[in-house]
Amino acid sequence: MGIDFHSQQHRRSYTTRQADSSWKAALAKHIPFHSMGKAVDIGCGGGIYAKALVDMGVASVTGVDFSLAMLDGAKENSRAYPQITFVQGNAFNTGLAGDTFDIVLERALIHHIQDVKACFQEAFRLLQQGGYFIVQDRTPEDCLLPGDAHHIRGYFFESFPSLIQKEVERRHNSQLVTESLQEVGFQEISELKLWETRQVYANKEQLLADLQGRVGRSLLHELNDNQLSTLLEDIRNAITTEGSIMEKDRWTIWIAKKK
Repeated sequence: MGIDFHSQQHRRSYTTRQADSSWKAALAKHIPFHSMGKAVDIGCGGGIYAKALVDMGVASVTGVDFSLAMLDGAKENSRAYPQITFVQGNAFNTGLAGDTFDIVLERALIHHIQDVKACFQEAFRLLQQGGYFIVQDRTPEDCLLPGDAHHIRGYFFESFPSLIQKEVERRHNSQLVTESLQEVGFQEISELKLWETRQVYANKEQLLADLQGRVGRSLLHELNDNQLSTLLEDIRNAITTEGSIMEKDRWTIWIAKKK
């Protein structure tokens, strides 16, 4: 099945959150955002992290996505940010000028790409000397951690083990990412593990409604409506927390420099 990123039906699916302070704090320890002039967010989706880069002090951000529908949603989501512009392009050919940017961000992108080296080559081309490349995605190990009241994603695989193969096949391990960065020419590569707060829900019913809409969760588009209903019931029974629920996602972040 899978999500159709080009459908106008999904254009707002990746606009409903804000980048959490946990993400901003983790990256701010490694990158002086306030001294950065230009950044590009490749695979920008709904513009959530393009906005975050501006909030952290980057002077201007260009968001790139291959989907016109996603870009429509991003533009709506970023109306209050004149510092952000959006263009259609892909991770192998953004159409942007080389040696131009201080930061290239690729968040939740590389699991959609088989040839990460070619993707990283385009990022290397875009960066000025001394620029930073931020790659954020889940490794197979990140994905398959057990489910609990914070790590909701873990329940997906406990209820539907058939999703495990789908997830593992599209994720890249840390060694491959690091070696590909090195082969392209990046240096000073560091790796971070981050439990990023995804969303705080007032209660369990609000969480379940978000899951019902498959909001910003491409993996749930692999389930049909009946399977999704089964998953929701499993999660309803598994979570006994009363009151607010803070959902967190486990990520790996690689930060590299172009020397």
